[in-house]
Amino acid sequence: MPEVAMLLAAGRGKRMRPLTDTTPKPLLPVCGEPLLGRHLKHLRTAGVRRVVVNGAWLKEQIEAFLAVGDWGMEVIFSPEPPGGLETAGGIVRALPWLGERPFIVVNGDVWTDFDFSCLPDRVDAAHLVLVPSPPHNPRGDFGLENGKVLPEGPFTFAGISVLSPELFAGLDDRPAPLAPLLRTAMAQGTVTGCLHEGMWHDVGTPERLRDLEKRLGCA
Repeated sequence: MPEVAMLLAAGRGKRMRPLTDTTPKPLLPVCGEPLLGRHLKHLRTAGVRRVVVNGAWLKEQIEAFLAVGDWGMEVIFSPEPPGGLETAGGIVRALPWLGERPFIVVNGDVWTDFDFSCLPDRVDAAHLVLVPSPPHNPRGDFGLENGKVLPEGPFTFAGISVLSPELFAGLDDRPAPLAPLLRTAMAQGTVTGCLHEGMWHDVGTPERLRDLEKRLGCA
């Protein structure tokens, strides 16, 4: 398993308004625990030694949250301009801290019981964690066959991956999405994957947040 990870926490979270008008989405609490803090705790438990966290919208709150926590590992804040750099641009900006080996990337706005320690430390281009498609994405995005991720199929990307720095070769930190890079790599057969059938929630709207807390028995 890689010992370096990046938590993506720069998004505006427009669908979560009004909650995200005053709080960054990764700092929204689930059963009293901020999503970002839960991820950091679970990454540390899995054996991660360094985590880079980016921030754009209300980034001062994210930086302050990281500064006061006793995380038990190195945590680095990577600030972005107010509009953010999108996923690929944000990762490229953080590459000097992420190193030359594959690293874990986790969306800061998902809640899951996924065990990060099962992630591979070697990949060609990428390794994606997929989940059965939720009601808000019933058609799915990707397929999985013999350990390879296909560009179409019944599964949804969980927002958890291991990425090779080489995936971003030649890019600078201008705003750029990650999906086109992944789909190009899929066409080349260099993206592996696994299916997580445990708990996973994209906390993308206030309604989904309430549903998750009800399922966990704290609402």
